[in-house]
Amino acid sequence: MAEMLVKIVGNVKHPVMLDPGTWIFDERRIDMEKAFDQSAESESNESFAALGKAFDRQRTEGAVPQQQTNKITVSRKDMQEKSFGIRLRPFLLNSSPDETADTVKFIRASDADVTLTLEEAGEGILQFSHKGSPLTEDGPVHFFYSDGSNRDNPITGIERIEVL
Repeated sequence: MAEMLVKIVGNVKHPVMLDPGTWIFDERRIDMEKAFDQSAESESNESFAALGKAFDRQRTEGAVPQQQTNKITVSRKDMQEKSFGIRLRPFLLNSSPDETADTVKFIRASDADVTLTLEEAGEGILQFSHKGSPLTEDGPVHFFYSDGSNRDNPITGIERIEVL
């Protein structure tokens, strides 16, 4: 059985180990059916607008004490039926790429490695599940460009992400 973890290594200050199996509970997860729709972008803009209003209200009315509540919600039906992904950018940023780093190489199990610019890789989406199942056969993750141009032919079999 293939390794289900992906490492970000190379020209970084902090190598990062990615465990796609935990991302189903991450609030940043993206429904892959909607990932490349323009409406997803407008929903994001609406979300930012709501956050801005809340920030403005907090500045004028004062802060509300925080409560210890777990707001992670995942529908069991969604977990079993939908395909999910997550943006690569936060994980690349956590690895703290060196100032000279400008490319990312996806090291693949059986196909040729793929090299992208650091910016292009950061904008992309790592798919980690398909119709409720982890990507065990040609995974653990698939990479999609942010514009969805490789929707029918994602970068698969990624074993390691190397920052160069």
